[in-house]
Amino acid sequence: MLDKPKRSSLNQLTRMLLRRYDCGVRPVVNWTDPTVIYIDFIIQSILEVDGQNQKVTTSIWYRQIWTDEFLVWDPEEFDGINEISLPSDAIWVPDVIITEFVDVSPSSGVPYVYVNSSGMVKNYKPIQVVAACDLQIYAFPFDKQNCTLTFRSWLHSVKEVDLAFWRDPDDIASDKRSFMSDGEWELLSVPSRYWRLHVDDQDYAHIQFNVLIRRRPLLYVVSLLIPSIFLMVVDVISFYLPPNTGTRISFKVSILLGYTVFRVNLMDETPATSVTTPLIGVFFAVCMALLVLSLAKSILVVKLLHHSEREVKEMSISACLLDKYGSSCQSFGDSMFTSVRTLNDLDQSSGYEFDFSSDEDLVSLSEPPPSVSSPRLERLLHQLTTIRSNLQQAEEDGAAHTDWLALCYKVDRFLFRLYLLVLLAYSVTLLSLWGSWSAV
Repeated sequence: MLDKPKRSSLNQLTRMLLRRYDCGVRPVVNWTDPTVIYIDFIIQSILEVDGQNQKVTTSIWYRQIWTDEFLVWDPEEFDGINEISLPSDAIWVPDVIITEFVDVSPSSGVPYVYVNSSGMVKNYKPIQVVAACDLQIYAFPFDKQNCTLTFRSWLHSVKEVDLAFWRDPDDIASDKRSFMSDGEWELLSVPSRYWRLHVDDQDYAHIQFNVLIRRRPLLYVVSLLIPSIFLMVVDVISFYLPPNTGTRISFKVSILLGYTVFRVNLMDETPATSVTTPLIGVFFAVCMALLVLSLAKSILVVKLLHHSEREVKEMSISACLLDKYGSSCQSFGDSMFTSVRTLNDLDQSSGYEFDFSSDEDLVSLSEPPPSVSSPRLERLLHQLTTIRSNLQQAEEDGAAHTDWLALCYKVDRFLFRLYLLVLLAYSVTLLSLWGSWSAV
């Protein structure tokens, strides 16, 4: 009959430690002595920042160290074993939680802890923390976030469980060795502090880590801001198209439709929140409003260009502008210059002589001279008078149209300069705000 295999020293040590161990009792011989939990914190990556739900998902390396007075042995009695691993559910584990924890982490916990011969227990585990955070995304994409992770004992006061730093807080704040820096967020620092909360005559220990992160804005500048700026520049250049044709309006409508499609396609790129509107959202809304204003301005100028003379005269504001800027108040003698030249040419070609005096009334041409009573001459005089009246009316209409066209061009230049002034003031304000945030 074969002998039973001898138990190993590791097996004997484990059975000896857990034989009479009660995992529900705090591991101190003197119950008045507090158990000090040393906490260490290393952030590895920022997995997700949800601005709409105000939560942040981070991957951290979390370490707890404490002394268990019931897990002590002499290494010489067990073949020099100084450290072993034990199941975490078989020993007492402190009830330290993260206050900002809001969701279940999909990462699996490590089911073992390390215990050395002096009773020091080391609980090392990587966890994904889904924590609530007051996200301030108004300055997107040049925003910085300050998310806190507060560790505390859920039940025990400092008389039973106290917290302490395993490393110096300055070392924790500047430790970026394990952080994955190739993502969207840049880790600035992790300052920390220890404080106590007094509730019901009891003090509860807290250790708070402030995760300071900054977004890298290059992706959003290239994909969101630069295309919008290019479209606005093209819209400004379109003012140099002639306003008396439909080319400018159709071009501006195309820009407006293109900008709308651009915004719809990149809707998921901007963070959504129910608390505040990001400044980039205001930027897009103002750009859309400026494009609409530019289109309305062009429509107004085209509408003014296609007014008839009678409609222009009936408009009091237009009449005032014509009186101020127009040049239609020419003398009647100047407007008749062309007609008189035409009559002189006809007189020389037909052999008749007419004396057009500047003092005579123009209607006197319809009355034949006393010495001439030929019906043919009367018909000729009547036709010449009609031609001269039509030429005079056409010249007056052309002068009014030319003056109105010149006035509309002046109005177009004035509105264009006003539009540039508004666009420049808005651009300077926005760039100064984003510049101040990105420089901090």
